[in-house]
Amino acid sequence: MPQVIFLPHDKFCPEGMVVEAEPGTSILDLAHEHHIEMENACGGVCACTTCHCIIREGFDSMEEADELEEDFLDRAWGLEAQSRLACQAIVGEEDITVEIPKYSLNHAAEAPH
Repeated sequence: MPQVIFLPHDKFCPEGMVVEAEPGTSILDLAHEHHIEMENACGGVCACTTCHCIIREGFDSMEEADELEEDFLDRAWGLEAQSRLACQAIVGEEDITVEIPKYSLNHAAEAPH
């Protein structure tokens, strides 16, 4: 079973965490299963960028992002070549290392009312 390494993040996972993952599980679901409360304003349906993460190792072992995910990633703060939406990034057969960026954009919560 592949391992997913969550790098330390001040708010969501201060110590970092290494967990075993069932292939086919999204990074977002895996994080929540292990009490890493990554944001997901849209409920994990690829309609925002709050679950933006960066795959530091193992990026090429994952399926490529589809066009919808790519469109949303274009709006993500701190976009990098290995950026993914955790709700759409599915664990494959190899270990991966995930960084949760320090900042994310929640357009719904941050929009003026």
